[in-house]
Amino acid sequence: MKLDYQSVLEFVRKSEIESLREDVEKARDNLLNKTGAGNDFLGWVNYPREISVEEIKRIKEAAEGIRKSSDLLLVIGIGGSYLGAKAGLEMLKGYFPKEDDFPILFIGHTLSSSYTKELLDYLHDKDFSINVISKSGTTTEPALAFRFFRQLLEEKYGEEHHKHIFVTTTLNKGALYHLAISKNYQVFSIPEDIGGRYSVLTPVGLLPLASSGIDIEAIIEGANQALEKYQKQDFLENDALLYAAIRNLLYQKGKKIEILVTYEPKLTFFSEWYKQLFGESEGKDHKGIYPSSLVNTTDLHSLGQYVQDGERIIFETVLNILETESDLIVHKEADDFDGLNYLAGKSLDEVNKQALKATAIAHVEGGVPNLRLDVLKINPHYFGQLVYFFMFACGISGYLLKVNPFNQEGVEAYKRNMFALLGKPGYQKLREELEKK
Repeated sequence: MKLDYQSVLEFVRKSEIESLREDVEKARDNLLNKTGAGNDFLGWVNYPREISVEEIKRIKEAAEGIRKSSDLLLVIGIGGSYLGAKAGLEMLKGYFPKEDDFPILFIGHTLSSSYTKELLDYLHDKDFSINVISKSGTTTEPALAFRFFRQLLEEKYGEEHHKHIFVTTTLNKGALYHLAISKNYQVFSIPEDIGGRYSVLTPVGLLPLASSGIDIEAIIEGANQALEKYQKQDFLENDALLYAAIRNLLYQKGKKIEILVTYEPKLTFFSEWYKQLFGESEGKDHKGIYPSSLVNTTDLHSLGQYVQDGERIIFETVLNILETESDLIVHKEADDFDGLNYLAGKSLDEVNKQALKATAIAHVEGGVPNLRLDVLKINPHYFGQLVYFFMFACGISGYLLKVNPFNQEGVEAYKRNMFALLGKPGYQKLREELEKK
């Protein structure tokens, strides 16, 4: 992977980037030495190096058992408990189902009654297993979903239903852990010092990915390669550090929105994970870059107009896949009714890449800085690299912004109000206040 920031130099001087060396290196030291804000949630920094061979083997064995005993796996989780796995599945599997594909479905990330009921009806005559992911087991959305779908498993399998439930949670504490032990569910660990949005490379993401048949050892190998590079390389050679520094400089110059742009629809849900990662990590103290995303060329025909000619508060980071997985050659037609014969002999991927280049030139000329992250290909190895790149850069960027990148107290505000309005014990006074509004 390689970060290309040459076009950004029209907006940020090299001397400005170099002037951040001391701050960036201090931020990296705080991550590596666990001396910065949120240092009790830095277990992810070295996790790809520390995950044991035995843990990977146990995950793979569980995944194999799930595939043998079930038609599909239902993952129950919200936020970081499902976005990373969903991103990996969408990125690494084919666009359309194949005969030997093992489906992974998701619930617990929404309170939609229609979605939940339709899924219950769909699973009624299917053999399925559950992987419920939650540190506490009491987060409203996944906890409610687990009630409904655990009941369905109990109706299907009776006393044997425990063989179809796999729990990923904090060990030795919390309601979900104690339920799992009492019911004999198989348990995998969410390390206590890793927050949800930084947990993709733990059993949180690895068990669903392994169950789908994806090579999780290659993911960890890629993450380890990124770990070695970004923890050790000098600032001006280190793409993760440069990315963090440049996005903060752009923010200081009034670029308040970052758009992660892809030209490959497989990366749509990777963008969703990126939005949670940076949104929850940096959106604090009335500060932070707002993370957004586009899938081009689709969105060039919708939001592309705003990016080109709207307020100049945007910069873009473009994920560029260098080698496509498959390609087509444009053929020549005798009547050339659509006027596209000038493309004859070119590959569709070449057309896509020229669209990327043309768009970047137009946006930069229109006042929108463009960073480009070149990724060799889409595979498990590079998925692991990408995940670690963005997590490491996010930690650095948060420290440069002078916020704690590892808490999310703002998320609790809606929860308190919802508990009160729904009549949860202990929230009566707040309920009375809210009902007056």
